[in-house]
Amino acid sequence: MAWVPLVMSFQIMFFLIILESGHATETDPRGLGATATGDIIIGGIFSIHEDVNKDNISFAPQPRPCIRFQERGLTRALAMINYIELLNKSPPLTAANITLGYRILDSCSDVSTALRATADFIQQPDCHAGSNTSTSGQPVMAVIGATHSEISVAIARQLTLKMIPQISYASTAVILSDKSRFPAFMRTIPNDKHQTAAMVSLLSSYGWNWVGVVTTDGDYGRSALDHFVSQASEKGICVAFKSILPQSVSSQDVSSAITQTAKTIFNNPKVQVIVSFAKPTHMMYLYQELRDQILRAGHSVETMRRVWVASDSWSSSSSVKGNLTLKDIGYIVGFTFKSGDLSSFLEYLSRLEAAGPEYIRNNPFLQEFYMQLNAHKGSGDTELESEAVKTLRENTDADTVFSIEMAVSAIAQAVESVCRSRDCKTPGTVQPWEVLKALWMQEFKLRGKSYRFDNRGDINLGYDVSLWRSEKGNLYVHDVVAEYHPHTNIFTHTNHSSTQQFWDLKNIISKCSNSCVPGEFKKTAEGQHTCCYECINCTENYYSNNTDMDQCLSCDTDTEWSASGSSTCTPKTLLYFSWQDGFAVVLLVFAALGIVLVFLVSALFLHQRDTPVVKAAGGPLSQIILFSLVFSYISAVLFVGRPSALQCKARQVLFGISFTLCVSCILVKTLQILLAFQFNPELQEVLRRLYQPYVIVSICVALQAVTCTCWLVLQSPYNYINRQATTLLEECHEGSYLAFGVMLGYIAVLAFVCFICAFKGRRLPQHYNEAKFITFSMLLYLISWMLFVPVYVTTSGEYLSAVEMVVILISNYGILSCHFFPKCYVILFKKEQNTKSAFRKHLYDYSNNTTNSSSVSVSVQQSSSQQSVISALSFSVHAANPLKPAVETNCRAGTSCTSLNRGSFNRHCIRRSTSM
Repeated sequence: MAWVPLVMSFQIMFFLIILESGHATETDPRGLGATATGDIIIGGIFSIHEDVNKDNISFAPQPRPCIRFQERGLTRALAMINYIELLNKSPPLTAANITLGYRILDSCSDVSTALRATADFIQQPDCHAGSNTSTSGQPVMAVIGATHSEISVAIARQLTLKMIPQISYASTAVILSDKSRFPAFMRTIPNDKHQTAAMVSLLSSYGWNWVGVVTTDGDYGRSALDHFVSQASEKGICVAFKSILPQSVSSQDVSSAITQTAKTIFNNPKVQVIVSFAKPTHMMYLYQELRDQILRAGHSVETMRRVWVASDSWSSSSSVKGNLTLKDIGYIVGFTFKSGDLSSFLEYLSRLEAAGPEYIRNNPFLQEFYMQLNAHKGSGDTELESEAVKTLRENTDADTVFSIEMAVSAIAQAVESVCRSRDCKTPGTVQPWEVLKALWMQEFKLRGKSYRFDNRGDINLGYDVSLWRSEKGNLYVHDVVAEYHPHTNIFTHTNHSSTQQFWDLKNIISKCSNSCVPGEFKKTAEGQHTCCYECINCTENYYSNNTDMDQCLSCDTDTEWSASGSSTCTPKTLLYFSWQDGFAVVLLVFAALGIVLVFLVSALFLHQRDTPVVKAAGGPLSQIILFSLVFSYISAVLFVGRPSALQCKARQVLFGISFTLCVSCILVKTLQILLAFQFNPELQEVLRRLYQPYVIVSICVALQAVTCTCWLVLQSPYNYINRQATTLLEECHEGSYLAFGVMLGYIAVLAFVCFICAFKGRRLPQHYNEAKFITFSMLLYLISWMLFVPVYVTTSGEYLSAVEMVVILISNYGILSCHFFPKCYVILFKKEQNTKSAFRKHLYDYSNNTTNSSSVSVSVQQSSSQQSVISALSFSVHAANPLKPAVETNCRAGTSCTSLNRGSFNRHCIRRSTSM
C-alpha cells in the first residue's frame, strides 16, 4: 500500500495550492493565472468558471470569487497553451530566435472580472510584491479571447486604448465588426449575422415559419435576436414568442424567467421549432422546468419534443441534457464553426496524462480541476489522471480548438514578420500596434492553408451543421450532417449516416396555419401574424400555383380561363365549325352529293336537249340554273373549317350571286308563263318585245353584284375571335349586317315574285307543268330563310355557320328536286311521255278539259284567252324561239267563232296550233 502516502501528499499539496490561489483571488485578480515565459507574451482570457458569487454584497472594490468550474473553458485554455508550445518549436520562430510566452486569466463569465484581467494586461511592468509570476515584467503583445460577446465588447474598449490586438475565438456579436469602434478587435469566426442567416435559410428550406426564440440577455443574445427576427421576416418566418433570460446563471430572476419560458413553450404546441442563443446552463434549466410542467399537467414527457436549433453558444455542450434523453428533448440541430485537425491537441492531452502532477505546476486551473475531480471520484493518481484526460476530451469542441489555433498562428506569424528585422528579446522593442498592423496586412498559414482577416476583422469559413444523437446510453454525439456556405447561402450534405435523418426533419410541421395549397391564397386577419391566416379559394380567372401564396395571379383572359380554386390557367378551347365535326361531315357529304347530282343532271339534259321535256324545262336556261347551283353548293362548303378573311368574304358573296343567278333564271320562266296566260291579247305583242330573258337575268344578277361589291368595299366580312368565358370562338363577322340583309332580301324578293307568278300558272298540263314545282321550291326557300333569320339572330357558337349551311343546302336541294328530278324521272323512266305525239295528246286532253269546264256561251274574249293558252303550250315546245308566235287562228276577221260548234272549234284550233 505504498501508494497511500503518495495520494495523501498529493491531496495535501492540492489543498495548499487551492488555499493560496483562493487567497490570491480575493486580494489580487492577477494572482490566479496560467503562465509561461517567452520573448513575446500573449494574453488569454477564458471563461474557466461560469459565474461569480454574488451573495455577499460589499461596497469595497474587491473581486468576487468565481464559482461553477467549467471543463469546457479549461480545454480552450489548454488548446492555446498547446499550440504556443508547438509553434515555439516551429522553424519560423526558431529562425527568428524568439519564443512565445503566455499569461492566461479567467473571466469567470463576468464582465467586471474580465475588466480586471484586462487591466493586468495593459499595466506597464511593475511587479508587485504579491505576484510570483515570471511574466509580470513583460508587456502583453496580443490577447486571445474572450468567449462571450459582452465580455469581448468590454475588454475591447480597454485594449483599444493601447491598440493591443485582440482575437476572439467565440464572440460573434455583429457590433464587434464595427472597426470605427473596435479597431483592434479581430476574430477567427464569422459574426452572428451570418449564423442567423444560416438558421433562417435552414428554417425556410424545411418550411418552418412559426418558431420561438430563446436567448440570453447581453450583447450576444440581443444582437443575435435582432438579426434573426429581421432576416426571418424577410423570408416570411414569424416569431411566435421571444424569451430573454438573464445573463447571469445565478441571478435571482433566472428561475422565474425559466419558468415563464417553459410555460410559453408548453402553451404553444404549434411551435415545434425553437431557436436558442442561450447559454448551456440556461438550456439545461429550461429542459428540466419544461419536463416538470408537462408532468404536472398529466402529459407524457414526449410532449416536450421539439426541434431545437442551437447556436454556437451551446450546440456542442452535452451538459444541457441534464437527466433527460434525446427521446424526451426531440432533435437538436446545432450550428458550429468550421473544424480542423484535433490530432495535435489530443496528443497534448495524452502527454498531459503521462506527465502527471509535474505538468500542472504553472497552471492553477488544472490544479483546481484535479482537485475537484479527486473530491468526486476519490481515485488513485493514475486513475485520476486518466479520468481527467477523459473528461477533458469529452468537453473538447473541435471548432473552438481550431479557432484558437488560428488565433495563435496569426499572432505568431505577425510577431515573426515584425521580429525578422529586429531584436525582440529586449522588452519594449516591439509595440502591440505593430503586431496589429502585421495582422491586418498579411496572410497567415495553418496546416498548409492560408487565411486572412477581412476588412471587418473576421474570418468567415461558414458553418458545420450537426445533428445530435445518443450513443451508448446518454452519451451524446454530434454528427456533422451538412455544411453551410455563406457566400452562396446554400447547404450541402455530407456523407454521414445521420444525414438522412437530418433531411427527414422536413416531416415535422411548425406552422401557425396549415399551408394553403395551390388554388388558394392566404388571408391574414388584421392584427395577426402574417403566418396565421385562413386559406381562401381563388376566384374565377385567377389562380395560385404555389403553396402559401399571398394573392392569386390573374389569367390572361384573352386566351385563358380558370374555375374557382384553380392552380393553373386552362387555355381557352378554340372553336369553329371544324372539318372533323360529325355534323360538318354530314353536311359536306350532302354538299358533295348535290354537286355530283347537278353534274349528272346537266349531263343528262345536254344529252336530251332536243326532247320536249328538256325544252319545256327551259333549254339553255336550265344549264345556267344548274351552273349556279354548283357554285351555291361550293359556297356552302366554305362555311366549314377555320375561317379566314378571304373565306369570310367569298362564302356570302359567292352564295348571293350564284343563287341570284339561279332565281333570276327561274323568274324568267315564271314570267314567261305569266305573260302567256294572264294578259290580254292586245298587250301580248308589246310584252313579247319587252320580254328579253337573258337581259332580265343579267340585270337581276348585276344588281346583286353591285350590292355585294359595295358590301366588300365599304364594310366587308372578316374573321374574328369571339372571346367567351372558356372558349375562343373563331367565326366570320358579316361586316355590315345591313348589306347582308339587303343581299338576302333581294333574293327573297325575286323568289317571292317567282312564287306569285308560278302560283297563277299552276293549272298547266300535268306532265309539263313547271309552275307547281316553281311554286313549291320558292315556298320552300322562303320558309327556310324565314326560319333562318330568327335562328341566326338568337344563336351563337360554332354551329351558327352550320345553320346557314343547312338553309343553303335546303334551298339548293329544293330547286334541284322540284325543277329537275321530275323531268329526269320522265326522261329516264317515262320515255313514252317524252315524245312529240305524247305532248300533242296531253295538249289535246288539256284543251278538252278546259273547254268542257267552260260556260256554254263563249265570247270572243274567251276564244282569245283559249288561244293564248294554246300559244303558251306551243311556246313551251318551240323553245328554240320561245317568243315567236306559234298559233295562227283560222278565224277570219269579223267572223264570230261562237256560231261554230264549240267542240269543232276547239279541235280546229288545236290542230292548227299543234301543227309542227
